[in-house]
Amino acid sequence: MAFTKPASDVPEVAGETNPGRDRAVDVARLGALVVVMFGHCALLLATIDTRGLRIGNLLGEIPDLAPLTWVAQIMPLFFLAGGAAGAYGWRPGTPWGAWLFTRAQRLCRPAFWYLAAWTVGVLVVRVVLGPASAAGIGRESVALLWFLGVYLVALAFVPALMRLGSWRGVAAAVVGLIAAAAVVDGIRVAVGTPWAGAANLLIVWLIPVVIGVGYAKKVVLPRPALVVAAAALAAQVVVALAGPYEVALVVTGAERMSNVSPPTLLLALHCTWMSCAFVAASGPIRRWASRPRVWRVVATGNGGAMTIYLWHIPAIAAATFALHAVGLDAYQVDAPGFWGLLALRAVVFAVVMAAAFWLLSPLEHRRLPWWDATSTATGVRSTLAGVFVCAAGVALVLMAKNGLTGVDGWGSLGCFLAAAAAARVSIGSSATQDSSRARTAASR
Repeated sequence: MAFTKPASDVPEVAGETNPGRDRAVDVARLGALVVVMFGHCALLLATIDTRGLRIGNLLGEIPDLAPLTWVAQIMPLFFLAGGAAGAYGWRPGTPWGAWLFTRAQRLCRPAFWYLAAWTVGVLVVRVVLGPASAAGIGRESVALLWFLGVYLVALAFVPALMRLGSWRGVAAAVVGLIAAAAVVDGIRVAVGTPWAGAANLLIVWLIPVVIGVGYAKKVVLPRPALVVAAAALAAQVVVALAGPYEVALVVTGAERMSNVSPPTLLLALHCTWMSCAFVAASGPIRRWASRPRVWRVVATGNGGAMTIYLWHIPAIAAATFALHAVGLDAYQVDAPGFWGLLALRAVVFAVVMAAAFWLLSPLEHRRLPWWDATSTATGVRSTLAGVFVCAAGVALVLMAKNGLTGVDGWGSLGCFLAAAAAARVSIGSSATQDSSRARTAASR
C-alpha cells in the first residue's frame, strides 16, 4: 500500500492511482502521523541551562490533561493500516520469509539513514555538552523506534491471519488477544516489574492488525464495527475506573503503571474501539479522500510516511532549540505566556518538518546497494530470513528501551544491524542465485 516513487513524483502518482485502491487506509496512516507529530511537539518540555540539557513531559507536569490521550493515542491506526496493507499485498503461495523481508526492505531503508545520522549526532553532543546530555539525547532519539520493531514482528503474522475467513474468526482472535493481555497484566502486577508484561507489546498491538486484515478481507463490516467500538469504549471506561491503571495512554514520565511501556488491557480495549471506529467511518473517509485536492495531500504524505515518523522528533528538537537560542523556551508550565510559546513552537516545528520532508523523503525511495537487491528465495532460506527480520524487530524494541547510550543501547543497535544483515544474507538475491546457477551449469 505504500508508494514507491519519490515525493516529488507523487502528484503524478495521485493522478495515476488505481481506482480500486483503498484510500481510507492512506488517510488513517497520514492522519495518525499528523496527530502523533504535533502531539509529541506539545508534550516535549526542554531547555538548556548550566546543568546541560533538561527534558520534561507536559502530562507529567499537568496530569489533568491525561484524559485527552484517549483521543490523541492514535497508534492503533498505524497498526490497522499495516494489517490492511499487508492483506492487500499478500499473494497465496508467496514464501513467508521472502514476503516479510520484502516489506522490511522498504521499512528499514529510512531507518538505516536515521540511525546513521543519530549515531553521529549523539557523539557530537557528547563532545559539546557532555555525557549526561548525550545520554538524554540518545534515549530520546531512538525512543520511537519501538514502533518499527513491534511492527516488523506484527507483520509476520499477517499471512497466518489471512486464514480468518469470517467475522466470527476475527472476533474470536480479538477476544482471545484481549483476554491474553489481561492475563499478562495479572502477571505484571504479581511480579511487580513492568517488563514482566513485555508479551503485551505483541499481544496488544496485534489487535488492530487483526482488525485491519479483517477489514481488508471485508469480513469486518461498518455497522457491526460501530457496535463493537461502543462496547469496547464502555469497557475501557469501566476498566479505567475499576483497575490499577493510569488514565494516560502515553508515556508521561510520572506514571506508576504505564499503559504503553509495555501495553496493558486498557490499551488493548482502546485499540479495539479505535480500530472498529475507523472501520465504521471508512466509507465516508474513502469518499472524502477521492477528491483530487485531498488525495494529492494524502498521497504526498504517504509517499514519505516513514520520513515523517522518524524525523519529526529531530524537527521538534530543531524548533525547540532554535527558540531557546532567542530566549523563547516552553519549559516552565507555570511561566507567563507558556501556552503561547508552545503554540509558537508548533508553528516553527511545522516549517522545519516541511523542510525536512522535502529534503529527506527521497531517501525513503532510494534503493540501497545490496540491501534492496531482489530476492526469489524459498524454503529454509526464506524462513530463516523471516526469523532474522523478527529478531531485528526485537533488537529495535530493546534499542528504544535502552536508548543510544551505554553497553545495552549500543549493543542493541549492533544486534539490529547484525540481524538485518543476516536476513539479507539468508534471503540471497536473484543476481546471486543466477550466478550460482551459471556456475553449476558450467561445472556440468
